[in-house]
Amino acid sequence: MTTGMRRPFKRFRLTLLVILLFLVQGLQAAYVLIPMDETQKNHLKSYGIAYWILKHDVEVDWLLNYRGGSFLAQYSKSIENECVVRGVTFEVLADVQAAAILQEIADPQVNMENMKLHKAPKIAVYSPKNKLPWDDAVTLVLTYAEIPYDVLYDEEIMAGVLPLYNWLHLHHEDFTGQYGKFWGAYRNYPWYQEDVRTNEEIAQKLGFTKVSQLKLAVAQKIRDFVAGGGYMFAMCSAPDSYDIALAAEGDDICDVMYDGDPPDANAQAKLDFSKCFAFENFKLTMNPYVYEKSNIDVTNTRPKGLNESNDFFTLFEFSAKWDPVPSMLCQDHETVIKGFMGQTTAFNTKTVKSSVTVMGENKGYGEVRYLHGDYGKGTFTFLGGHDPEDYQHFVGDPVTDLSLHPNSPGYRLILNNVLFPAAKKEKRKT
Repeated sequence: MTTGMRRPFKRFRLTLLVILLFLVQGLQAAYVLIPMDETQKNHLKSYGIAYWILKHDVEVDWLLNYRGGSFLAQYSKSIENECVVRGVTFEVLADVQAAAILQEIADPQVNMENMKLHKAPKIAVYSPKNKLPWDDAVTLVLTYAEIPYDVLYDEEIMAGVLPLYNWLHLHHEDFTGQYGKFWGAYRNYPWYQEDVRTNEEIAQKLGFTKVSQLKLAVAQKIRDFVAGGGYMFAMCSAPDSYDIALAAEGDDICDVMYDGDPPDANAQAKLDFSKCFAFENFKLTMNPYVYEKSNIDVTNTRPKGLNESNDFFTLFEFSAKWDPVPSMLCQDHETVIKGFMGQTTAFNTKTVKSSVTVMGENKGYGEVRYLHGDYGKGTFTFLGGHDPEDYQHFVGDPVTDLSLHPNSPGYRLILNNVLFPAAKKEKRKT
């Protein structure tokens, strides 16, 4: 072979090597897409995959309004294996395919946005240590999705541990110190008596003469956590009892069976609604035999014809590019969600502050089901009802098996809130 013939051959080999290098780089730059539309086999565990990726210091793109709010991350074999093990639907995309999706989302004419998730939030659940005869939707779905969390209660909150966390869920607590107003129906039940005894012991241990005083102090610690930049999520009886406790600071609203003395006769007039996160102009329910704390909740005033077959609420559609926060919190593969009851089923529209963003409602009945707001540097989200897959969960009912509801639209709302703190706040260029 002559020297002249060798040179083209060398150039050919060099060109082939360059092409192979580009192909290898293309394979290394592949992505994994976790679709969140109707093709997804397990929506709930998909959130767990996104959280798992973040825990391994890999960013996740949350594609708002793209196929139900899908997740996109740079491909690795470990992510693929984790999806297979957890039964989560995924697609492996070439770099050019992922780029095309991001380009589609960036189009200013479409209501989509790419929200980058940077770091897995540290999660705390405010929940009593003693066993109560009901479950909690948030702890159920966190466990099912395999998202880790720590359980805190009054002693830990008062010890000042909240700044160690990014996100706090309030269990179905009664922050007014009235033990959920279960006295009328359950005062002779062992679980109720144990709950009273436990709370009184904690209050005395922490230097409070009444449980209501302790719960107010805890509520104020949580308020400071949110004001400092924390994210708070609450369901069922926690949202309204939390605001009632803040509004009633220094005002005795508990009857004698709850704290040993009668309530203030002028308690209603002394409420300070400016201290509340979400509610105002509400009326207290002072009768200890009535299973209700105020008219914030609509459970006892709902139309008689409203039942499981026709109880629904609608999620609002927000601009993903200009209102990314409510857009994140409303990501779902369905926009009409099955209603579900609770000690607090939904919020009376007339008691919701105008500063709050309503994200889900049954407008025909004047019910707000899902709301969000800012407080200081942090945020709060309230969702009415007890269990999205159990229409009317009674005391003592069995725990919901989420393996039977892996695509629950209602439970997705909870998990949207869990990932929300991982999003980086970026100002949009004008």
